[in-house]
Amino acid sequence: MITVHITDDHKMLIEGLILSINESNVAKVTGTSSSLAQCRTALDTEITDVLLLDINLPDGSGVDFCSEVKQKYPDLKVLILTTHNEYSIAKRVMHNGASGYILKNALSEEVITGIETVMSGQIFLCDEIDVLIKKRNENPIWLTVREQDLLRLIIDGYTNQEIADKMYLSVETIKTYRKNLLLKLGARNSMVMVKMAFEQKLV
Repeated sequence: MITVHITDDHKMLIEGLILSINESNVAKVTGTSSSLAQCRTALDTEITDVLLLDINLPDGSGVDFCSEVKQKYPDLKVLILTTHNEYSIAKRVMHNGASGYILKNALSEEVITGIETVMSGQIFLCDEIDVLIKKRNENPIWLTVREQDLLRLIIDGYTNQEIADKMYLSVETIKTYRKNLLLKLGARNSMVMVKMAFEQKLV
């Protein structure tokens, strides 16, 4: 079962999310925090698959914190949960390593779908943000920072072992990331993927 930590300073929202997530039979909430400081402490001791993260917190910005978290816990999936339906904010947090972006007015089913999607290694964008991004970005393919790094190394001709060494990950993890990248781009093989990267200016 997917484990989830929620970081938000709205108690009623957290209580509603806990109920929805725990009743889903898909995921369970293993911890909550109402500030970035509390979240840092929790992540040091709590094994968590997905972090539901608000952008506006009492002691700082979730946008910047997302980058910090991904550097320290690269395998942790960050799903932004916010009231801001703004393209610029969504683009920034995705650039900082977030795997998904969802609005707080979303139905519980959409939150669960978001959790499942990011846990599977894919990007999840709520409908409102997805429409905004498609309107303002000619490139429909959205790569995370880690995926862009991997794609650059593949383009440069590095082997899986060399990429694993450079990204400080296991070879098996690199193989999984590479497979997910192929699926995401709809490419048959690495050669096609490299061609698409140049044609669509993905890196």
